[in-house]
Amino acid sequence: MLEKGLVQIYTGNGKGKTTAALGLALRAAGHGNRVLIYQFLKPSALDIGERSILRSCTAGITIEALDMPWDMSKSLDDSEAIAQTRAAISQALAKLAQTAEKRLYDCLILDEIVFCLSKGLAKLQEVKRIIDKRHPSVEIVLTGSDASKELIALADLVTEMKKIKHPFDKGLAARRGIEF
Repeated sequence: MLEKGLVQIYTGNGKGKTTAALGLALRAAGHGNRVLIYQFLKPSALDIGERSILRSCTAGITIEALDMPWDMSKSLDDSEAIAQTRAAISQALAKLAQTAEKRLYDCLILDEIVFCLSKGLAKLQEVKRIIDKRHPSVEIVLTGSDASKELIALADLVTEMKKIKHPFDKGLAARRGIEF
C-alpha cells in the first residue's frame, strides 16, 4: 500500500503510453496494491489483448471500459456520438471520483483520458475533482496524447512519448498482440 499517492501522466504522440501504465499496474499489483484500469474510447466490444489477459487472472487488477461505441477515425466528426460520449465520460468520472475518495483501489489508471480532455470529450474540472478528492494514498495515472499545460501543472510526474519513427508512417496497420 502506498503512503502517498502521486499523479502521473503519460502523454505525447509516440507509442507506449498505455503500455507504460499497464507495466505500472503489474508492478503495483505485484506489491499487493489494488489497481483499477479504466479505459476510455476503447469499448468492451473492442478486442484488446491487455483486457483479455487481465480479465483471466486474479492479480489484483480490475479493468473496465466506457461502454460507448467509438471509432477513432469517424466519431470526432459525429456530433451525436460526441454528445453521448461526453455525457458517459462525465458520469464515469463522477463515479471514479467517489472510487478515489473512498480508496476502493490504491491505483487508478485512466487510460486515454488525456486524449478525451484534448478533444473536449471530458472537462478538466472533472479530472481535477478526482485528483483533489482522492484519498491521499491513491496513485492516479492519466494516459493519452496532447496533455494541456493546465493538466501537466496538476501532475507530479509527466512522461512524454515522442514519435521518432513509426511503421504506421509507411502504411503498416496496427498488429494484433503488439499495438492492440
